[in-house]
Amino acid sequence: MDLRLRVLRDSDGSMPSKDVAENYAVSRAWVDRLKQRRQATGEITPRQQPRWRTSILHAHLDQRVALIRAQPDRTLAELQAARRTPASLPTLCRTIKQLGCRFKKRSARRNTTARRAPRSRVPKSYEKYHVLNTDQLRVLRKSNEVTK
Repeated sequence: MDLRLRVLRDSDGSMPSKDVAENYAVSRAWVDRLKQRRQATGEITPRQQPRWRTSILHAHLDQRVALIRAQPDRTLAELQAARRTPASLPTLCRTIKQLGCRFKKRSARRNTTARRAPRSRVPKSYEKYHVLNTDQLRVLRKSNEVTK
């Protein structure tokens, strides 16, 4: 509070905001906001810090855990529909992670998916080229040696 009073006193004494900010090691924007706030509301005290809200799901955490344990393979949408909660899917996901519940591993899914056929090592753009056998390569090498 003392800093605010000194800043405003110097600012009222026709000292520019930039110089006041340098003298007190604060930003010029803070000095300007303080002056604007005093002019608008007459207050110079610090504003009260906001309190964090409790989660929408906080009141029903035990029921959520019971639902998850009863049927662990439920999706987030199914959990949301089971309790008809107004909470969004990301909120549900964060809450479940905070409770320490784990999600299904992807490795279990790997066995059930169909495998792709292995890709050809030769790109399709090379299919138009003729493949030479070893005798043809020898002829080409000899002809290159002659031309060099």
